Amino acid sequence: MNKIILFLFIFISSSLMAQKSSTKDKFVVQIKKIKGDLNKDNLADLIVVTQDTIKPKAPYKLNVFIAQPNGTFKLIISTTKAIDPQYPEGKNGYYNGNSFYDITIEKGVLTIKNELTRGNFEHKFRYQNNDFELIGFSETYSDGQGTMRTVNFNLSTGIRLTTSERYDDSNEKPTKAEKKILIRPLPKLQDFAPFTTEYY
Repeated sequence: MNKIILFLFIFISSSLMAQKSSTKDKFVVQIKKIKGDLNKDNLADLIVVTQDTIKPKAPYKLNVFIAQPNGTFKLIISTTKAIDPQYPEGKNGYYNGNSFYDITIEKGVLTIKNELTRGNFEHKFRYQNNDFELIGFSETYSDGQGTMRTVNFNLSTGIRLTTSERYDDSNEKPTKAEKKILIRPLPKLQDFAPFTTEYY
């Protein structure tokens, strides 16, 4: 009887330990770590981007820590959606040309920067209304046939400006189009995923 109880105890303990280790955070490779004041309290907040290089898609995790007066940091946002995985279709799958390359803090604005095969794009977030809200999106890309297109979308004002310009020997003049697109409420960083809408 004692042997059966001992066996059950060992079996249950090992099962619980296996579950615990399988749920352990695998985002252990640090990609980027920066400091800067995000909430205008004159304290340097902390942004850390890590990656899970074990999973086939090699996803990224973005952590936002707000500095506390006692010198510690409080984690307020942790998301794996704000930055596309390195391999969206898996390491052996189709490569879409998007790749994360930087994150910055300038004048309180958090910017996530990505490269394209023929261009780049950025998403800008500001701490306001007790949240990090998307306030800007910009994109520059070539169609591979002599035309460069740029998009600048100020989500705060709703002004979206699109420009197309030939970069070959054509004498074609640049074309510009401006639209007013009000998006309310503004997208929040913890819920945000790039290119889930046609606008950003």
